[in-house]
Amino acid sequence: MAKSVIRTLSEFLSLVKFSHTVFALPFAMIGFVLAIATTEHHFTWQLLLLVLASMVTARNAAMGFNRYLDREIDAKNPRTAGRELPAKVIKPISVLIFVIANSLLFIIAAYFINGLTFVLSFPALLIVLGYSLMKRYTALCHYVLGLGLAIAPTGAYLSVTGEFALAPVILSLIVLFWVSGFDIIYALADEEFDSANKLHSVPQHFGKRVGLIISSVGHSLIVPLLIVFYFVVNKSFISTSEISSELDSVFASAGQLGWIYIAGAAIFSFLLLWQHLIVTPKNLTRINAAFFTANGYAAILFSLFVIVDLLFL
Repeated sequence: MAKSVIRTLSEFLSLVKFSHTVFALPFAMIGFVLAIATTEHHFTWQLLLLVLASMVTARNAAMGFNRYLDREIDAKNPRTAGRELPAKVIKPISVLIFVIANSLLFIIAAYFINGLTFVLSFPALLIVLGYSLMKRYTALCHYVLGLGLAIAPTGAYLSVTGEFALAPVILSLIVLFWVSGFDIIYALADEEFDSANKLHSVPQHFGKRVGLIISSVGHSLIVPLLIVFYFVVNKSFISTSEISSELDSVFASAGQLGWIYIAGAAIFSFLLLWQHLIVTPKNLTRINAAFFTANGYAAILFSLFVIVDLLFL
């Protein structure tokens, strides 16, 4: 029985590519820490766990729905034919139940955070689930995916403060351009398949070369946004006057960005540049390195540098 449960759990984790959580979760943590370090709100473990639960369940629902809708398309594509649904490792009805369960858990977690996050959980869920339909209608699908992940830092910030601010919105714009840019690179491998099956993507509409140019333009916009984020955060810094715990004492002396952030932003920018150097229209063999390795390290390293700078320096 235990082995069966573990095997089923492993299959579902593989289905939703749980390891790809490294793309959005680090930015959600930046938004969470940013809210506590730059406002008078306090840290609680309950709130952190609710934010993490919201992130994981929303992503599970989105990825599961994507796999469910694309099961017939994936069966035709040699690159994706081995996925759990086309390979009949998991039944479609099981995936649909998984999507519904995670959607409900996401809404419940948002409800227990605060009223604003509960209200916004419905349009947020619509966006993250809606991405799965976009490739059937528009090449802007990459930007809908980017928007889905861009919700994370602002959503985490709202979970703490219950109100919008400029800094997390800028961070969300960074995520939007970052994700849409690397998703365009990832779509290069399916240009011919998408054309043959009437699916939409930037490479399918404009070709590989122009697709890479569009991706690079989006990524280049991140650099000025990183600079703006630096100045906005430092301008909005507020020292916490009330210290109610040892954890709060850490946050009380924090909130400003310095050289650690600058180093992290430089590494992040370099990794964006690196993926454009290793992927060319004539050489797509390193798409996976660009998609997962470069961007996975970029998200983790950047978040670590920013959080350390916010909390300790």
